[in-house]
Amino acid sequence: MSLPPLSLYIHIPWCEQKCPYCDFNSHARKGAIPESEYIDALLADLDQDRPLARGRHLSSIFIGGGTPSLVSPAGIARLLQGVNERLPLKPDCEVTMEANPGTLEADRFRPYREAGVNRLSVGVQSFQQDKLRILGRIHGADEARRAANEARKAGFERFNLDLMHTLPNQTVQDALYDLQEAIALAPPHLSWYQLTIEPNTQFASRPPELPDDDTQWAIFEQGKAMLEAAGYRQYEISAWAKPGYQCEHNLNYWRFGDYLGIGCGAHGKVTQADGAILRTVKVKHPKGYLEPGRSPMTEQYEVAREDQALEYYMNRLRLMEPMPLSELSSRTQLQLDDVAGPLEWATRRKLIRRDNETMQLTEQGHRFLNELLAQFLPD
Repeated sequence: MSLPPLSLYIHIPWCEQKCPYCDFNSHARKGAIPESEYIDALLADLDQDRPLARGRHLSSIFIGGGTPSLVSPAGIARLLQGVNERLPLKPDCEVTMEANPGTLEADRFRPYREAGVNRLSVGVQSFQQDKLRILGRIHGADEARRAANEARKAGFERFNLDLMHTLPNQTVQDALYDLQEAIALAPPHLSWYQLTIEPNTQFASRPPELPDDDTQWAIFEQGKAMLEAAGYRQYEISAWAKPGYQCEHNLNYWRFGDYLGIGCGAHGKVTQADGAILRTVKVKHPKGYLEPGRSPMTEQYEVAREDQALEYYMNRLRLMEPMPLSELSSRTQLQLDDVAGPLEWATRRKLIRRDNETMQLTEQGHRFLNELLAQFLPD
């Protein structure tokens, strides 16, 4: 079988402070981060994972966190050079780095571009100071606007603004104001996602009051109309882009492509020569990850055949594009006959529409996605 495209995720675990909604593996830094030692550990981690690439070139790299822009441009340059020495990059390889809108980070955008980063994702979240304070963000609205302008001036043709909605005590007008401010900065890509209360976060222990269901629906419907009128097209549940500016790295995730994951707590998914799907998990805490002589791998297992349908559709159905029916057998060890029952169930209930080559969620399917995915649970 031909193997799927391969991406690389690199996790930088430190941030200035932990946001109350964040359930990512991030740690508030205490003093200077051990930049050089961590980059050494990342490259050693990649050395261990390198055989899993099976000769493939990287189609995308994503440096996430935490706050990767706490790493110096020189450090990012050394990291990317080390990656390139171990795994070849496709000529059009997309290299994304997450960044905060603070003044220090924005001043580094051009050096990051020179280091090899060709796409930025800037975590704005809101343009209203009271909402930023509730979310634990340490930047202001003016810094967010400056960051978008600096990204463009630094030569980033491709950059993303992260924006949240359904925030504590947020009105429809508040949410649309944030969206309009973001649109005015003309980013080619917008991640516009709903705040959810995740376990093991500050918000989970002290839940804020979120907008009711009617307000949430109004925010989404009116925001969607605003985005479409501005020329953005929704291609994934929370992702909007101008034509040609979709995030290639995330597309590979949602199309059930392969990715290596290096860094604290990073996860990977790689297809074996026989079609088996291997999952990898790395040491979570920086102290353990940096421990001399310790393997970064904490878990490595094959996804059971009976679980592959759910994993595939949980990812694939996030996208708005039609899904090739033939893709199931090229990305998993399954055939269409293995999922005939759930697909027939979904077709009868008008949750999907199918032709001889593709299937796609209907509007009804998006609303009842969890019920549809439950049909793929193993017996």
